[in-house]
Amino acid sequence: MKDQITSTEAIRGAVHSDLRHDSAIKHVTGRAEYCDDIAEPAGTLHAYLGTSDVTHARIRSLDLSAVRAAPGVIGVLTAADIPGANDISPTGRNDEPVFPTDLIEFHGQPLFAVVAESRDAARRAAELAQMEVEELPHALDPLQAQAAGYPHITDPLKLERGDVATGFAEAPHRITGRLNVGGQDHMYLEGQISFAIPGEDDDVVVHCSTQHPSEAQHMVAHVLGVPSNAVTVNVRRMGGGFGGKESQMNLFACVAALAAKKWNRPVKIRPDRDQDMTATGKRHDFVIDYDVAFDEAGRIQAVEGEFAARCGWSSDLSGPVTDRALFHADNAYFYPHVRLASRPMKTNTVSNTAFRGFGGPQGVVAAERMIEEIAFALGKDPLEVRKANFYGPEGRDLTPYHQQVTDNILERLVGELEKSADYQARRKAILEFNAQSRFLKRGIALTPVKFGISFTATHYNQAGSLIHVYSDGSIHLNHGGTEMGQGLNTKVAQVVADAFQVDITRIKITRTTTEKVPNTSATAASSGSDLNGMAALDAAEQIKTRLVEYAADKWGVDPAAVIFLPNAVKVGNEVMGFDALVKAAYMARVHLSAAGFYKTPDIHWDRAAGRGRPFYYYAYGASCSEVSVDTLTGEYRVERTDILHDVGRSLNPVLDKGQVEGAFIQGMGWLTTEELWWDKQGRLRTHAPSTYKIPLASDAPRIFNVGLAEWSVNPERTIKRSKAVGEPPFMLGISVLEALSMAVASVADYRECPRLDAPATPERVLMAVERLRGGK
Repeated sequence: MKDQITSTEAIRGAVHSDLRHDSAIKHVTGRAEYCDDIAEPAGTLHAYLGTSDVTHARIRSLDLSAVRAAPGVIGVLTAADIPGANDISPTGRNDEPVFPTDLIEFHGQPLFAVVAESRDAARRAAELAQMEVEELPHALDPLQAQAAGYPHITDPLKLERGDVATGFAEAPHRITGRLNVGGQDHMYLEGQISFAIPGEDDDVVVHCSTQHPSEAQHMVAHVLGVPSNAVTVNVRRMGGGFGGKESQMNLFACVAALAAKKWNRPVKIRPDRDQDMTATGKRHDFVIDYDVAFDEAGRIQAVEGEFAARCGWSSDLSGPVTDRALFHADNAYFYPHVRLASRPMKTNTVSNTAFRGFGGPQGVVAAERMIEEIAFALGKDPLEVRKANFYGPEGRDLTPYHQQVTDNILERLVGELEKSADYQARRKAILEFNAQSRFLKRGIALTPVKFGISFTATHYNQAGSLIHVYSDGSIHLNHGGTEMGQGLNTKVAQVVADAFQVDITRIKITRTTTEKVPNTSATAASSGSDLNGMAALDAAEQIKTRLVEYAADKWGVDPAAVIFLPNAVKVGNEVMGFDALVKAAYMARVHLSAAGFYKTPDIHWDRAAGRGRPFYYYAYGASCSEVSVDTLTGEYRVERTDILHDVGRSLNPVLDKGQVEGAFIQGMGWLTTEELWWDKQGRLRTHAPSTYKIPLASDAPRIFNVGLAEWSVNPERTIKRSKAVGEPPFMLGISVLEALSMAVASVADYRECPRLDAPATPERVLMAVERLRGGK
């Protein structure tokens, strides 16, 4: 046997080890290439959207003659220029035109697109449109919409288990309340952008910043009136997504493609930040009415809740988002009797969309508010009430959607964090401090998270991959997931390196493209590593099987005697380099390419019945946060946060810790500083970084301790026993809101729940303090 070597070293980049993001150096040095960095071919044109300056109106006339006559303008796109369907609804409800024909439904709605020789020319020309309209009444929030008789934008959902009436009748205590939970802008660093290059026949190539290349492909084809095989969508990386590039990219991809095919020239569209924020959807804000009954120990007996959401002018993804809010309205707690209902309301605002957590955070906040209400009513530590209501053994392990919780680790996880964060001693010290301090008050809270992992639309729980092993032993990896900074490509490459037992430097991670892996699901629902990692593993195992069969046959050994070692393969008693085996297999005409596939097993969901197993497993976490509040101004700061989070057996601990840290800060921002505000005319006034406050470095906890529950492992049929990490830690930020609530409650000796709405801005904190001090 040729090229014999002895292999004793471990591979570089194996799974379950720390490995920096594959593009980390490029990110910090500015060498990472994004869609806007692609070299523009000669003749590239630029598009810009012309938008409405009224909120709800019938279009009487739209005069674009001045727009067309403006310097540098090539032409204008309207609904009349669409050769296919004038609809980009991601759920096929046919309620989201690219450009409207007769009705304006929100302020800032795109009405047309200008195409010019330069972006500046297109942007200036878009302001020259003349329009006559008949203004109509508008409704901006769920309550206004209900009062005005607006319809549900999509079918509501009801989850029910047990007998709620009996539960309420038999419980000694009962509290009703209302919680307003604000929305959130995605504020990705890289805004929406699309760059289309026309080809021969019906062909068009679209480079865009999207989390869902296949949906962008299908939408472009739908609007152009061509088959999907004529459209190629490419994504190398995104500068952040957070759900805002799951369906909202459809508009920009379609406009660029329409213009490219109409004028047979490359076309790029990139809105400025103001237009990006006014024309694209946000996290759904909710008005949640809750009714909870409980006993003297604080154990919940019955819950009824109604979740009304501001969905916007079209359905977009509001159906599954509001569904998931109900799925997580229990958070970590067992409700013996429960009835939950969604009210996805149509409003005259931009159509809200996916955002990290996908409705789950709004449901979890409601669960934690009810726990908080019970604790204040009974004079108990909220953590005591939380632990009393945790899911438990048989009889206390069924969710409102009738899925059994079989993998609950919260008792251990919360117990470990309670001890490591020194929660009890610190809470006692805070109570003593608040009793002595007149104006500065402190609060502490330890909150849990239980988050279901899988798309609730079962058909999305599938993924594909494509792997080539070249004759020199180098490996080409492609999969259907998209990289938006979360490290997905790094993790999937680690899985492949581990499968072949080769250094990760052998593996070339290539851009996501619909040419290589078709019919991909969105990189969303925290499923990127779960689905694409398993699909890549499937492809790698196919190639390994062929290599094993070849080696066993050629050298006359049992297939079990062919063993992959670090950068080598042992065949019987001989060891040869991985390169050498691959080269020999190629010469023997062994197929060294494979398409992998994976679909999540054992999940099902009957929406009409409100029952099933929509989630393959749960991810858990807990956070303990301490805050200081100046009750004279309402200003506050986070003094310390301790987190213990469950990621199963981590594929890459350092990347997972980064995800936990970032998710916590983003979740904290949603609940504290990030406020969306529309004026009475329906104009979004927080439409730029100057008016919309995301957390700064100075807003981060002064002490920030993040740990992973290294003892946790996932079921066997998951990627290397790991768990999803993208969305679950977002809800850890709720501990900050709960800690603020304790600090505010201290001004009235903790006699009542302050009922802080979110975001708990300093103004809202101050108003709550004044209300409690005044006994109102």
